[in-house]
Order: sequence, then C-alpha cells, then structure tokens
Amino acid sequence: MSGLLDLLNSPMGKQLISGVAGQTGQPENKTADVLSMAMPLLLGAMKKNVSSPQGAQGLMNALSNKHDGSILDNLGGLFGGGVDEAVTNDGAGILGHLFGGSQPNVENALSEKSGLDAGSIANILKIAAPIVMGFVGRQTAQSNVSDANGMNSLLGSMLGGQPEQNQSLITTLLDADGDGSILDDVAGMVMGTNKKSGGLGGLLGGLFGK
Repeated sequence: MSGLLDLLNSPMGKQLISGVAGQTGQPENKTADVLSMAMPLLLGAMKKNVSSPQGAQGLMNALSNKHDGSILDNLGGLFGGGVDEAVTNDGAGILGHLFGGSQPNVENALSEKSGLDAGSIANILKIAAPIVMGFVGRQTAQSNVSDANGMNSLLGSMLGGQPEQNQSLITTLLDADGDGSILDDVAGMVMGTNKKSGGLGGLLGGLFGK
C-alpha cells in the first residue's frame, strides 16, 4: 500500500513539489512543507466524510467518474504550460466539499506554520487537491475498494496507520472553531515538532530535513 510518505519521496512527489512551487511562485522547500502538512489533512477530511454511507458513496463516485489517477500520468504536461484553470477550479470545489466552513482555519494554520501567506496556501491547496484525489483514486482501483469500510481502511493505511489520537487531531482541526489551540497540535504532529506523537509526525517530519 502506497502512503503519503512514498508519494512525497518518489520522483513523482519531487515533480509535484517543483511543479506546484513553480506555478505558485514559492520556494520549493516551503512548498514541500505545505504539501507535507496539507496532504494528510486532505486525506483526514476524506476519512471523516466516509464515516457516513452517503459520504463514502459520494467520494467513490467522484473517484471513479473523475479522479481515477490519470492526472498523475503526465504531471510534466500539467505543470509544463501552467496549470489549467479547470484543474484549479476542480481543486477549489474539492476543498469546499472536504473542508467546508473550516477551510479558512486550515489555510490560516498552514500559513502560520509555513510562513507563507494564506493566499499562497490557498493556491497550493487548489493544485494539490485534484492530485491527492487522483492518488486516492488510483489506490482505490488497485485495491478493489467498493464500500465505505474498504474506503475507510484504505485512507487509514495511506495516512500511515495513525494512532487514534492523531486521527482525532486531524478531525478536530476540520471541526475547529478557530480558537487556534488545536491547530498547533496538528501542525506539530504533521511537521514532527511534537516528538512524542510519532506516527505521521515522525514520518513526515523527517521528509524535508526538518
């Protein structure tokens, strides 16, 4: 099972980082930081959505109809002439669906942790969201996932088999009322600054020389 660590460490991940950085005009190291935090949050939001049968069905329909992974086959072409507006519009729709009213909280938290302004974060997320969906779509097809339980297990394994407290932190961020306290916990977990958390934090924290 390919997880996020495999994706971001792979040649495709490096192409993704450099492509998003070029598209948004941000340094590659900052872009890598944002992606390493944002991608688990996107997966965490999907995992939360599939806790209801309707949410699971909606996600699987979107994966089979539109996000089957083909976007991953030509990242060079995707970034080569500038990312198509259709892709960023699609990304904006995905973010709205996954994060809902929590989207500003997510963008502000990532901004605070990465040092990039929230507008740049929003642009990075819009490009990353369709690519993450494509990655999930490809894994779904390869694993023959066809129901909510399978989808939940797949997303859990892609997140690196998170301990319950880490999963609940991601979920809490997506429900956050904006008081900011939980955001530090989540960003610490994902960036590896909260050493005792292990799990995803330990994995992704070491990814980019943090």
